[in-house]
Amino acid sequence: MNRKKFLSSGAAVLATGLLPAGIPGQPGDSSGIIPPYLEKGDKIAITSPAGYITREAIQPAILQLESWGLKVIVGSSIGRRDFSFGGTDAERLNDLQQLIDEPSIKAILCARGGYGSIRLVDKLNWSRFELSPKWIIGFSDVTVLHAHVARNLGIASIHSKMCNSFPDDWAKAEPIQIETILSIRQAIMGDKMVYTIPVNAKNKQGRAEGRLIGGNLKTLETLAGSKSDIRTDDKLLFVEDTGEYLYSIDRMFWNLKRTGKLEKLAGLILGGFKIKADDPGEEFGRSLHDIVLEKVSEYKYPVCFDFPVGHQKNNFALKHNVSHQLIVNDSNCKLSEVR
Repeated sequence: MNRKKFLSSGAAVLATGLLPAGIPGQPGDSSGIIPPYLEKGDKIAITSPAGYITREAIQPAILQLESWGLKVIVGSSIGRRDFSFGGTDAERLNDLQQLIDEPSIKAILCARGGYGSIRLVDKLNWSRFELSPKWIIGFSDVTVLHAHVARNLGIASIHSKMCNSFPDDWAKAEPIQIETILSIRQAIMGDKMVYTIPVNAKNKQGRAEGRLIGGNLKTLETLAGSKSDIRTDDKLLFVEDTGEYLYSIDRMFWNLKRTGKLEKLAGLILGGFKIKADDPGEEFGRSLHDIVLEKVSEYKYPVCFDFPVGHQKNNFALKHNVSHQLIVNDSNCKLSEVR
């Protein structure tokens, strides 16, 4: 895809002063709080709240972050291992807590996904984070942290690739790898994010504005009814998933509908869905488009398919819990950060 047609970003940077805090009793329903954007010389930490990863595996990310003028702090969970986890729950919790509490650290980049953040989120003390917000960066399992800080603290974060997606050799990387990694830089350093993608014939046209929330669909389903559950009224909801059967995706969308999360949306954005092939003789008989459009048929808001976010190479950075405008028409789909 032509970069100029796909991604544009302004040079203006938001003021680092914080927006109003959440309304008492209604966490996450106030205007989103924007952490200070990063500048050269700022510290960014790397931690693994979920899966195991080695120091060697994050080296390409360290080198790239340093090339942006940032000082990289490697958390104590990197290199630790407890079966599939990046250390025991206590070790991962202690690492993330220290990084959250340290005011000199301006962003926390999760090294990889997998599974594990849900085991930590209720044990974290967010009081210092609330006083000194910083960017939490990642996707997939990190959806837990995005959803929790948005719901309970009203604080923005960045849904994007993580350390295990940085190319080993920047000179040999595919253009799409470079573009997606550079979108992280643009997001954390305050560029206005604007994405324009080709039209999908199944889109529902319209124009909407609201705070952008969402992430991995299966993870969002597991948060339903918990302290980390998302509120979707007047929001732009984006979802993606991988390794699920069509019937399972259908069930997850019924969950969204039956819990009222689709009823008062401002708009819906469908990212990448890597779907498992049906077992022979157990064909579901409905496509992803069929599944989604059935659930939203009674609603008037815009719906955009094939947005470049998810478990795929074209996984671009999105500012979670930040106001955006969505325009879906007969020529393209455009998602623009609102300043």
